[in-house]
Amino acid sequence: MRVFFKTYGCQMNLNDTETMAGILSQHGHEVVNLPEEADIVILNTCVVRQKSQEKYHSALGQFVKLKKSGKIKLIGIAGCGSNLEGEELIKSGADFVIGSRSIGKIAEVLQKAARGEKIVYLEDDICTVDSKTPRMRFSKHHAWITIIHGCNRFCTYCIVPYTRGREKSRPLPDVLLEVEKLAKNGVKEITFLGQNVDAYGKDLKDGTNLASLIEQAGKFEQIKRIWFLTSYPTDITDKLIETVAEDPKAAKSFHIPVQSGSNRILRLMNRRYDRDQFLQLVEKIRSKIPHASISSDIIVGFPTETEYDYMQTMDLVRKARFERLNLAVYSPRQGTVASKYFKDDVPREEKVQRLNKLLELQKQINRELNMQYLGKVVEIIVEGKTKEGLYYGRDIRNKVIIFSSQEVSEGENVLLKIDKITAGPLYGKLQKKCGL
Repeated sequence: MRVFFKTYGCQMNLNDTETMAGILSQHGHEVVNLPEEADIVILNTCVVRQKSQEKYHSALGQFVKLKKSGKIKLIGIAGCGSNLEGEELIKSGADFVIGSRSIGKIAEVLQKAARGEKIVYLEDDICTVDSKTPRMRFSKHHAWITIIHGCNRFCTYCIVPYTRGREKSRPLPDVLLEVEKLAKNGVKEITFLGQNVDAYGKDLKDGTNLASLIEQAGKFEQIKRIWFLTSYPTDITDKLIETVAEDPKAAKSFHIPVQSGSNRILRLMNRRYDRDQFLQLVEKIRSKIPHASISSDIIVGFPTETEYDYMQTMDLVRKARFERLNLAVYSPRQGTVASKYFKDDVPREEKVQRLNKLLELQKQINRELNMQYLGKVVEIIVEGKTKEGLYYGRDIRNKVIIFSSQEVSEGENVLLKIDKITAGPLYGKLQKKCGL
């Protein structure tokens, strides 16, 4: 049968979709790019925010109508929404529901659904997904590699530990087998993924850690650049910083969510550091890697956030001078500690106003930091084309650069001279092709 995937949320969901698509393809199914071409639609869902949950519920309703009209045969739900809602999704019209740690069984679950069973499968079978598992990669030059599943942090606002489960690391030799296979297939860039990627190896208790993984993955000649996402501040080790500083293949980029600049709010969030510790970490990274790019996440309007708390966040952003900042207004997630014990008492209008002020501050910082690129020649790996037909790629600091050319290919290394600055992407002129 023909299968269409619609994926919501994070890079781990993208990697999970690649895995499910690979397994189904191996079992004789055809993965298609458009829902109107499909017999089966699978929504790989995200519930990190209420808006994400509303999006896939809306899509589910639309596909239920298509099924009733005979245009599709089956509807499946995967991802975090499966773990959170389970049987409720069957009642809403799904034919099968498969958990985020159950994706290795997608072929068996689909087979049962095709026989008419309404099935909810939420078992923890994540260990069955390894380097031998087939995957349908959506990029020729870059690959996502999930190295640790789950999260043990239990921040009070976050539903992820309840939907993704406890931390479970993949054995290092198995991860390296996957890297080796990718290198042989021409992949040049890899990104190691985890809800808390820096915790990789702690549960294995054999000395495995993210730093050693980066070092060993870099030994494959074909692999030219190594990324990792997402970091938790207190799990970033000196060894990891040293490895990123010394390994030429390690991207000089850290994504470290801070969430708030107020110590009081950080305690309410159950974030296990304070603002000074976070700023000291930023200083430590930049002392070892002066040109490191550091990005972050911030939640605005957490329960009881006062104007003073908010100004503390503004002050932290000014001092940290992030290269990028993902901003979100707080929304309570049913099942979390914050939704149960804290009243969502910051008015929506105030949340939006605070977010917009932070956005303007970050744009100003971005523009100032980007000015340092003007006139410089940088090397990027080409990722693809914009809607306008221009090429784009990233340098080793994760800076997006756009350029015009008739001569380059995806995955190719090129040198660009930066001739235009914005608060977002940079623009450059092609100077030299470095080859594939």
